[in-house]
Amino acid sequence: MSSPKQWDISRALATAGFFHFFHNIGNFCVMPFLTIFFRQLGLSAPLVGILIGMKHLVYVLWAPLSSYLAKTNSKRRILIMMSLILSAGAGLILTFYPPLDKDIISRHCNGSNPWKDQLITPGAVNLGGLQPQNSSFSHIVLESPITTPIVSTSITVTVKEVFNTSSRVEMSSSVNSTMDLEPTVHHSSPSINLKTSTPGLSDQSLSSHVPEEKLKKANYGNSSLTTIQQNTSATEVVHDGRIDIPKVENQVNSSSHRSDKPTSKKKVRDVNLELSYPSYFFNGEHKNFLISLGAIIIWELMASPLEWTVDDSLYEYLDFVDATDRHGKLWIFSYLGACLGSSLITLLVDNLDCYFIASIPRVYLHFYGYSVFIILTLMLSPLFPIHVSKKSEHANKTLKALGLIGNDGRVILLSVTVFLTGALASTAQNFLFWRMQDVGSTELYMGLSITIALLSEILLYIFRTKLMKAISFKWMVVLGLGCLAMQLLAYSFIWTSWAVLPIQVLSAFSNGALWWTVLSQVDDVATPGTERSLQLVLHCLFHGCGASVGSFASGFIISSFSLPILFQACAVTLVLWIMLFLLVQPKLPHVKKINYSRLLAADQSDMSDSEEDHDRDWLVEAMKEETKITKW
Repeated sequence: MSSPKQWDISRALATAGFFHFFHNIGNFCVMPFLTIFFRQLGLSAPLVGILIGMKHLVYVLWAPLSSYLAKTNSKRRILIMMSLILSAGAGLILTFYPPLDKDIISRHCNGSNPWKDQLITPGAVNLGGLQPQNSSFSHIVLESPITTPIVSTSITVTVKEVFNTSSRVEMSSSVNSTMDLEPTVHHSSPSINLKTSTPGLSDQSLSSHVPEEKLKKANYGNSSLTTIQQNTSATEVVHDGRIDIPKVENQVNSSSHRSDKPTSKKKVRDVNLELSYPSYFFNGEHKNFLISLGAIIIWELMASPLEWTVDDSLYEYLDFVDATDRHGKLWIFSYLGACLGSSLITLLVDNLDCYFIASIPRVYLHFYGYSVFIILTLMLSPLFPIHVSKKSEHANKTLKALGLIGNDGRVILLSVTVFLTGALASTAQNFLFWRMQDVGSTELYMGLSITIALLSEILLYIFRTKLMKAISFKWMVVLGLGCLAMQLLAYSFIWTSWAVLPIQVLSAFSNGALWWTVLSQVDDVATPGTERSLQLVLHCLFHGCGASVGSFASGFIISSFSLPILFQACAVTLVLWIMLFLLVQPKLPHVKKINYSRLLAADQSDMSDSEEDHDRDWLVEAMKEETKITKW
């Protein structure tokens, strides 16, 4: 007869703890900094919001399904190992293509100037690869000697009216608030003045409006006229009047500078623009966006099943040995790994040159660090505790949990609060580092902000029990939402890099205490056996649905208004929801449910066997509390 299998709970928990520790080191090497990477690709805020929103959406749809399929086919360990291997490789896709803009990388490395002064104006003209020395780009003068009368440039502009001139004309073109072209001529050499105004980080297309009225004269001195002969060849016309002019030759006739004869004026002729959607989407920013979108979806498909499958496997293992109470403490290992990963990678990146090896940008170290620690996590996967249950499981627990959301007013209020919090908190997770870059922050301060936020939650956890007893559920929710509103409002007013660090201390309440309160309330509102299923549903509402909707919306709000306005609007929304929560919550009845499994696990010494103390027996008290209606 074979000896019975020994269950070493301490060893299983230690293995699971190290697994989560190394996995989160890798995750926090790159995940919080993805939006910074996309910004260096030249993507606008709406496109970045779509990328991050799609990432959350793939997670909430694919992670539960893949975990369920692996469980029903008893392939959990294979899924865990394959997910680690494939995600480590998928994380490197973005380091190969699309390439980063070298000019943006160089400006990003200079941390002494704010990001808004380092970036070229969105939609600005790149003249033949020539880079002006003035980083503010408020006034650019490109001069060519008189011996070189032809200036060849590559310009992509948006025009509403195109003019065709084959002879000398007098031109004065007025460009909207983004750019003004003023052709001027000096005695020694002709020059082209490009006056630009830098509207922060807003993405505006460059448009040229050619007036149909009389063309103005460009005077030089008292009697000289500036005439410019332009031969333009448009090779591609795209949607909304966007035209790609790969080569523009501005030929200046020096003899005309001394001519006193007026040049005949040419009428402006309208040209119908043909639409070419494929050319529009596969050029520049949109091409980078589509490639990044494909890479993010593939990456998330490979990585998302891991966390869900690992958590389910460990919970069922501990449930089999009646130790599920120890499952809720493993998050500390994850937080410690996140602190270490975010701090180490930013410390390393900030102490390297812009290109640490040949032409490899230092931002790629985030992806390399992710892959290295994912491979280290893979080495622990054969030891990860997984229990294959032989008894039939209740497959409808998730459906019961979803049914509670539609039938119980308390669960509805709780679900809406979690969804709204996830949507608003995602704006800080996505675009806080953009805001820090705008005030000249380096990546080291970004990593420290993550570390301070997570460490504050760990420290508050020590006082969790006393805090939950001292403050009721209603006021704990108000406290958490209020702290989140203060954080978002403070983000909009930060003026320097270190100003964000003390604000992050509030994360102990806005994330930690708020989630502890939600999870504790689940035990009261869930029916027996559906507690964990309801927790997972709320987790998906926060990290999946809410974060996805918040990411999609926040990018377009930034594009239409500004980043500080986004944070202020989120803070105002939270304040309004707090007022509505305080108005609705007291009107909902609360029936507190007793968790009998916890009562059975209580110390036997606490029970009284005497006849006179029979009324204090735990079963009698439980039955009384089950039918007792109290205020929520």
